[in-house]
Amino acid sequence: MREPTRLFVLRHGQTAWNAEMRIQGHVDEPLDDTGRWQADRLAKALAGEDLTFVYSSDLQRARATAQPLAAATGAPLVTDPRLRERGFGRFEGQTYAEIERLWPDEAERWRRREAGFGPGGGEALEPFYARCVDTVLELAAAHPGQAIAIVAHGGVLDCLYRAAVGVDLSAPRSWKIGNATINRLLFNGERLQLVGWNDTGHLEDDLLA
Repeated sequence: MREPTRLFVLRHGQTAWNAEMRIQGHVDEPLDDTGRWQADRLAKALAGEDLTFVYSSDLQRARATAQPLAAATGAPLVTDPRLRERGFGRFEGQTYAEIERLWPDEAERWRRREAGFGPGGGEALEPFYARCVDTVLELAAAHPGQAIAIVAHGGVLDCLYRAAVGVDLSAPRSWKIGNATINRLLFNGERLQLVGWNDTGHLEDDLLA
C-alpha cells in the first residue's frame, strides 16, 4: 500500500471584497491589512511542518498568502491557474444583495446550486468541481508519503470538502471556510479523506505573536 499524502488545504487571507461580501471569482483582488496579518499568522502556525511543496492559485490574494508560508517552511512555491476560484461572470464585483436585485432568476438558480448553471459568462458548477478535485488529486498523487500545502479559494475548498466527505454537489453548505484557516486532508492513493477542518487557533490567540 502506498503511503498517504498529507494535505494542508488553505483559503487565502481576507480581501476588502471579502469584507464587503462582494463576489471576486477571477477578479485579481489583493489582500487587505487583515489578510496580510492572517497570512503571516498562518505561516508561523505551519512553519514546523515538513512541506515538500506549496501549491497556489495564480491569483494574487492566494499567492500573497502562500509566499510567507513558503518562506517559513523552505518549500518551493508553485502557482497553478487550475486552483483559481470559480469564474462568476457578471456576478463578479457585485454584492449578494446586488445580485439578488439585478438578476433574481439567476440568483435563485445559483442558490439552488444547479450543477449546469454558470452566471452570465461564468463557470458552471459541475465542471468547476471537476477542475478543482482533479487538480488536487493529481498534485497529491505526485507526493506519496509527503506533505503539501494547497493555497486556494473558498469555492475550491468547498469542492474538496465535498469530495472528502461525500457530500452531494447540490447540497447546501453547512461547514465554515474561513480566510486563512487550516484544513487537513489525506490522500490514500484513491480518494481524499477529512482529517480536520476550519482550524482558527492561530488567528485567535497570542501564542504566535
